[in-house]
Amino acid sequence: YGPAEDCSADEGGLNIGTLLPETGALAFLGDPLIQAVEMAICDINAAGGVNGQLVTRSAGDSGTDPDIANQTVDRLLSTEGVDAIVGAAASGISGAVIDKITSAPAVQCSPSNTAAGLGVDGDDGYYFRAAPSDDLQAPALADLILGDGYTSVAIVPRADDWGVGIRSFFVPAFEDGGGEVVYQESYAPESTSFDDVVADVVASGPEAVVLASFEEGLQILRTMIEQGVGPDVIPIYITDGMASGNLGEQVVEGTDLDPGIVQGMRGTQPSAAPASGTASFPDAFAAYAPGVDTVFSSQSYDCAIVIALAAHAAGSNDAAAIKSEMVNVTRGGEKCNSFGACAAIIDAGGDADYDGASGPIDFLDAGEPSVGSYDIYEYDADGLQVVIEQLVFEAIG
Repeated sequence: YGPAEDCSADEGGLNIGTLLPETGALAFLGDPLIQAVEMAICDINAAGGVNGQLVTRSAGDSGTDPDIANQTVDRLLSTEGVDAIVGAAASGISGAVIDKITSAPAVQCSPSNTAAGLGVDGDDGYYFRAAPSDDLQAPALADLILGDGYTSVAIVPRADDWGVGIRSFFVPAFEDGGGEVVYQESYAPESTSFDDVVADVVASGPEAVVLASFEEGLQILRTMIEQGVGPDVIPIYITDGMASGNLGEQVVEGTDLDPGIVQGMRGTQPSAAPASGTASFPDAFAAYAPGVDTVFSSQSYDCAIVIALAAHAAGSNDAAAIKSEMVNVTRGGEKCNSFGACAAIIDAGGDADYDGASGPIDFLDAGEPSVGSYDIYEYDADGLQVVIEQLVFEAIG
């Protein structure tokens, strides 16, 4: 298949819906997440499809608005009749629609939900995620900042499940490492001005600042620069919620500033190309989606592949049957790292253990990866993201 080719069948067979951000504060994640699913469907259908039929994709926008997401979910479930949904991107959006999806029922697999607690109960086992929980990411971020030599920090989280969750794991990890958190107030992400927030952060006197933000973090960053406390004055750290490949360009859009204003900013994000992942994926995705950011692309690809393998192993596209095999196809069987290779094992009567683009996966019974691989990155003089290290953490459960 060629770049950005749509390999989705018109009808029949397994129907995978996408509930991903085409609009809203996470729209920058839309292309990598959506195109990774489309690439996965190309690979699945090129290998013969699932249960003798080609796979269909039904697209939908999640935005970062529960109203938009709920309307999309209603259409995907009622009109499109999807068997499974890849999404949502934001933990808060998944929290708003998880009951509707899993009670339909349909299988839900998010490539980028990291808020701890999602899918722990009440989902009847239909919810899965390919990204590791923030109870792993937040300590990784704390270790990074402490390792850089800063012992007092202000964390500025958005007031939602994700932002508050990051804070709840970051603060004790930073304090346990000998640091002091001098500011930790959450903010309303829909605010039109962050002047007061930035003033309060500066008044707390931190050595470094953490932004647990989505797109509105760009405005916070601009405000910090305007108030003379930009990245060239105080170290600023971010997480996956702002981890764009060209952050500098986004920050200075509409201004006379140079993208290099973000030089030196550092942060963490689940690895798009972990050392333990399928080695060929980064180049394959770059060929399929030229110039597209890679953040969460491997996790999105793996969600679609695991759903398809679970249906193939179950011999059915029924959601309950898919659910029953989602964990099984990621652990305990014969190792394989592509849909075609894993499907061949299943067809021969064996048990497949898919090790994917995002790593081994090895779903815990709760439906989340047992291992988290994180990129440590910083921004260079051109305002572009450069990965400098990968860290691996094992979940408990």
